[in-house]
Amino acid sequence: MTAPATLSEALEEYDFLEGDDRYRMLIDLGRELAPMPDALKTDATLVRGCSASVWVYPTDQDGQLHFLADSNAAITKGIIALVLLAVQDRPAADIAQTDIAAELAPFDLSRQLSSNRTQGIPNMIALIRETAERYAD
Repeated sequence: MTAPATLSEALEEYDFLEGDDRYRMLIDLGRELAPMPDALKTDATLVRGCSASVWVYPTDQDGQLHFLADSNAAITKGIIALVLLAVQDRPAADIAQTDIAAELAPFDLSRQLSSNRTQGIPNMIALIRETAERYAD
């Protein structure tokens, strides 16, 4: 499988799938994330409120924010990969203005996944937004 390059491509594929195939797609998305060095997996990069451990680390690459992310749970890693499709490699000011939750709404993750899997998504989004706001200032 070739990983979708955009959120709209991911949604097109996701809409085509059902049940377990959607889980597999999320897991595959997570596998496509660039490796995050263990040294960056610290308390400072940990997303609070997730049932699994999730780390997100921003880098500024020529005025564009690029996030490294990882999780110790395959589905959760896929979820953060999906979140990153909405914001990856964009200017911080654009990310700060993006309604990431609205961008993810068509995936209807709360109906597809257990509440344990989705409870941390708002925290992932908040961390990314706060990071973008800091870089935009």
